[in-house]
Amino acid sequence: MFYPNFLKPGSTIGVPAPSDGAYDNSSILRFKNAIKRFEEMNYKIIPSKNLYNSKMARSATAEERAKELNKMFESEDIDMIICAAGGEFLLEILPYIDFSKLLENPKFIQGFSDSTGIMYVVTTKYDIATIYASNFKSYGMKELELDFKNNLKIITGSIIEQNSFELYEEEGLERVTGLEGYNLTKKVEWKIIDREETKFRGRIIGGCFDNIVEIAGTKYDGGRQFVEKYKNDGIIWYFDNCELSYESVIRNLWRFNELGYFEYTKGIIFGRFGIERTNLGYTIEEALKDSVIYKLNIPIIYDADISHKGPSMTIINGAIAEVQSKKGKGNIKLELL
Repeated sequence: MFYPNFLKPGSTIGVPAPSDGAYDNSSILRFKNAIKRFEEMNYKIIPSKNLYNSKMARSATAEERAKELNKMFESEDIDMIICAAGGEFLLEILPYIDFSKLLENPKFIQGFSDSTGIMYVVTTKYDIATIYASNFKSYGMKELELDFKNNLKIITGSIIEQNSFELYEEEGLERVTGLEGYNLTKKVEWKIIDREETKFRGRIIGGCFDNIVEIAGTKYDGGRQFVEKYKNDGIIWYFDNCELSYESVIRNLWRFNELGYFEYTKGIIFGRFGIERTNLGYTIEEALKDSVIYKLNIPIIYDADISHKGPSMTIINGAIAEVQSKKGKGNIKLELL
């Protein structure tokens, strides 16, 4: 696994918009505040020219979004890439991406949700570590929450141990100014199926479940080759489900298993589901126990802090992870091996 350089004082961050951009005045203000924050921390920001564009959840055409990302891949002036925002249609740009440019000039790519469409491909097919954490816009909140402070330590090279948080937001605050933080109202409780506690170690890979579902089995899918390459380390999968129903999760876990994703797997982590939707009256535990992964007899954690319902941990795709959970708490240690 290749680990690019972390940020250092004076580094330049490229902010492409491979999915959506700013779709209203509050999101424009949020982007501007994020730029100001990073500049005050002594980083140079090169923003997408489409940062403040949004039409049907796209910042620009697929070709234009890909062209911009390709330029940032090849630029020697850009030290790290943080995707501007999530959205719905990042996968449209994949046919136009020239991944050879990133191989010639590797750098960390960080993003969340729809940004999985780039990062999962980069790590599983091209063996370059990527970072599943906040998109650039989210740094525009008025006061950074703890998960952002942890993230800033990690992307500057301090690979801290991350512990589960105390509270999470079931529903976000209404965006008025664009600078709103989390609405922390509910107690965090990591849950483990059929176990009191668990501990496992392996090479970690995953991201937004919805996006991996779309990539799985296509020419952009490197999941099986990743699993085979790192089988001696064991594999940890983490999934952040945004919108899919419990029934769809069951079906797609079957699909992943048929593709060989879960061979050599030491444990699977699900974050809090973004939307809890079922047609048959499932609970999340019932759905996971009714899926193929339950038969694998491996630890399955759910309601973890890798979720669209913040706060969320920073995960370095491709790193070695040691995961522990007990009595509703959990922690993740990452090693760059």
